[in-house]
Parts: sequence; C-alpha cells; structure tokens
Amino acid sequence: APAVKNFTLNFTITNLQFTADLEKPNSKRFKSTEKVMYHYIDPLLQKSSIGPHFTGCKVTGFRPGKNRDSTGVDTICSYGKSSQVPKFMPAEVYQELKRMTSGITKLGIYSLDNKSLYING
Repeated sequence: APAVKNFTLNFTITNLQFTADLEKPNSKRFKSTEKVMYHYIDPLLQKSSIGPHFTGCKVTGFRPGKNRDSTGVDTICSYGKSSQVPKFMPAEVYQELKRMTSGITKLGIYSLDNKSLYING
C-alpha cells in the first residue's frame, strides 16, 4: 500500500447547534452529520492542489463551539506520500479552502466561523 501523510482540518459551523448526541460516534445525529461533512469536505479537497493525491477525511469528533448555536468539527485527512507527490503546504491548502468557501463563510448548507479554519500538516 502506498504511504500516506495525515493532516488535521478543523473548523466551526455557526448554524449547527451542538448537542450531546454529537459527542457520541454511534448516535444517529453524529453519523448523519459526519456523512454530510464528507459530502462537502472531500470534493473541496479533491479540487485543491493536493487533489490528485488526496485520499479522504475522517471526522474524529464534534465539539461545542464558542456559542450554543455552533459546533466545532475535527477531521483527520490523508493524501498519498511518495517521491512523485509534491510537498504538503498547509498555508497553500488553507488559502485554497478559504477561496472555495467564500472566505471561510460557507460550506454547502453550513455557515462557517471565518476565523475557525485550521490546517496542520
């Protein structure tokens, strides 16, 4: 199997109220929200500079946001790592995602806290 490199991708949704069932990975709400996240996150990263090497993201958890109407989303994403793969540049991917989410304000049906996007390689 090809080697992969992981990076974290975290952000806060301002129009998704955090509830206790979002803390439980086996709850219906966790699973349905997780599915929606993949529907939005994976296509964006596939369109980014790492797209050809992007292998997917996994939601690792949801957490309460700064106010009761917001929810933080934590993911671990992966991309292939080989001598043919360009070096992962978190700042570059951040700028691309910023552009693709209208200045970190929109992710599909969700509104984002424009100061919440965090990418760590």
